[in-house]
Amino acid sequence: QLKVVESGGGLVQSGGSLRLSCAASGFISDYYAIGWFRQAPGKAREGISCISAHDGRTYYGDSILGRFTISRDHAKNTVYLEMNSLKPEDTAVYYCAAGDYCSGYVVYRKGSWGQGTQVSVSS
Repeated sequence: QLKVVESGGGLVQSGGSLRLSCAASGFISDYYAIGWFRQAPGKAREGISCISAHDGRTYYGDSILGRFTISRDHAKNTVYLEMNSLKPEDTAVYYCAAGDYCSGYVVYRKGSWGQGTQVSVSS
């Protein structure tokens, strides 16, 4: 099982920043693509960003392009999502997952979901 643990969410004002962490449990995250998803209240879960396994190429959905940055810390076996210029519409539970490859900005998931981390942005 490719298990992950998300953390770093919180309540921020519009325009603020947060850094989310996705810690791999029981596997080496460098060997897998890692994707971030989010699910807003009443909406379906959507992929928003992906980082590929071998070349570290990064991909972003239009809604976060230029504001969010995905990166890896090899030593900590962790993938981050740096979120800047946050907007109220970014309010959601954020999840990460491991997969075989990035299909654009959505990971082809094979790992299990974590518990997610809540991000709330006030106007």
